[in-house]
Amino acid sequence: MQITFKLYAGLAHYLPSGSKDNVIEVELPDGQSISTLIQRYNVPLDQVHLVLLNGVYQDAAARVEAVLQDGDTVAIWPAVAGG
Repeated sequence: MQITFKLYAGLAHYLPSGSKDNVIEVELPDGQSISTLIQRYNVPLDQVHLVLLNGVYQDAAARVEAVLQDGDTVAIWPAVAGG
């Protein structure tokens, strides 16, 4: 299956080469979860804060349980500090 994978801010450098504007299309075996995707690209879990699947927030449990489908979009942001 093919999904769109987006990493923002300090996480963007974990995307494989060929990514453009923090986005890349990736091929995954069927039955993969968001957590599997995060591990596959070595994104540090302690830096993963906001995760959206097709624009819908995914909590920690959903990241493990939800099975990705062909055409899905996963977007991840780190926690940001500021005022």
